[in-house]
Amino acid sequence: MAQAAIELIGIDKSFGAVRANRDINLEIVRGTIHGIVGENGAGKSTLMSILYGFYQADSGEIRVGGQSASIKSPNDAIALGIGMVHQHFMLVDNFTVLENVILGAESDALLKKSIAKARSELERLEREYGLEVDPDAIIEELPVGLQQRVEILKALYRGAEILILDEPTGVLTPAEANHLFRILKQLKEQGKTIVLITHKLREIMAITDTVSVMRQGTMVATRETRKTTVEELAELMVGRRVLLRVEKGEAEAGGVKLAVQNLTVKDSRGVTMVDDISFDVRAGEIVGIAGVAGNGQSEMLEAISGIRRAVSGSVMLDGKPIDLTGAADPGELRDRGLAHVPEDRHHVGLVLAFEENENSILGYHDDPRYLRGPFLNIDAIRDDARDKIAKYDIRPADCRLKTANFSGGNQQKIVLAREMEQDPGVLIVGQPTRGVDVGAIEFIHKRLIAMRDQGKAVLVVSVELDEIRSLSDRILVMFAGRVVGERGPEATEGELGLLMAGVEHQEAAE
Repeated sequence: MAQAAIELIGIDKSFGAVRANRDINLEIVRGTIHGIVGENGAGKSTLMSILYGFYQADSGEIRVGGQSASIKSPNDAIALGIGMVHQHFMLVDNFTVLENVILGAESDALLKKSIAKARSELERLEREYGLEVDPDAIIEELPVGLQQRVEILKALYRGAEILILDEPTGVLTPAEANHLFRILKQLKEQGKTIVLITHKLREIMAITDTVSVMRQGTMVATRETRKTTVEELAELMVGRRVLLRVEKGEAEAGGVKLAVQNLTVKDSRGVTMVDDISFDVRAGEIVGIAGVAGNGQSEMLEAISGIRRAVSGSVMLDGKPIDLTGAADPGELRDRGLAHVPEDRHHVGLVLAFEENENSILGYHDDPRYLRGPFLNIDAIRDDARDKIAKYDIRPADCRLKTANFSGGNQQKIVLAREMEQDPGVLIVGQPTRGVDVGAIEFIHKRLIAMRDQGKAVLVVSVELDEIRSLSDRILVMFAGRVVGERGPEATEGELGLLMAGVEHQEAAE
């Protein structure tokens, strides 16, 4: 029989009244890629945090290589050959790659020997695992895909034989994710054991040998990946049959609700990110914007929503112009019936230190429904928040809970509920299901289709090509800041991929 790298036996963990892990038993075979899936809040990250020493279990046993292990801190885990790459990277932004790799693993006070040793070891690791990255590059100047490689290099430098990755593709482009998978396969071939926490079932099917499913803090099943299906895993995760394809009727498009005209946007460096684009969105349709991250989609959304000032261009809302180069702000656009679900819910969509009910009115706090004279009507705000919690199945159902304590999928629902319940004429959504589990994805997609069917104009930007193809009535492809093509939802992945890479655009220019 294959030897177990990790055995978790009877693991229990509670946080106050919340029991995050319930009598968990799990065996991870050495030299395999083992996936752990479950809805947001199922207990996956808690379980791996126990294995890595961030938390201690209330009861149960951990065995590493067949031997009982006491893991009371990450240092204990590292000493046992366990490394972890976190969903939100643990890097010092203004340090170099080399400095981040040796941080906490220095061998001399003046660092001269540590740096020389690390540079030599990094060169070896890069050769063996295809983890090429400039050791002298500053972290904040690297794209997220390379920052993730630095996290992996940190773990390998410390001698990790078991590598835990928590939602590793949540911030990666499809190309970066594919490169990560090639690296993980190479690590496996070298005898490393990989534990992959993800909500993306296609990734589980593509990369893992074995997959375990968690639901509400319990381990409900373990399957050989080749003997299961996406449909079975989704049902195990949610506890019911899940609709994996978006069901929608034909769009009944009406008049133009949103018209973007000659929009040009530059970033803080003065680089043109959006280059003279024009398009429209009609009532009763979803227009999807496809493109590899970094091709101007983010800047376009920020300009249309009033967050970023444009160099030139305007939007027409119901035939009335708003100059995006002047004093337009998000408040004015909201008042005119445009709602915005931002790409980055943590930094733009929510104030994580606020209670859920406070975030549920953020940006709309001057609405008469939430006021009593010049003051906020706290009772009305909390009643409204409870209604949204029930309607959008936000868990836990506690409007007084700090927003930071909700899972990513439920944080996304808080933002969606806030914007959708304002009954906007135009809804623009950036990355609607980023970091969201399969059950919440199904819910969010149904809500977006319902908005369309109510006659709203919906603009969706997503790096998930399957999502764009299944949701959209029309697809616009962005490359290098320009709209380079328009296609229908029947367009193939290959056809859209060529446009996203600028291939057809370049051929036409020649």
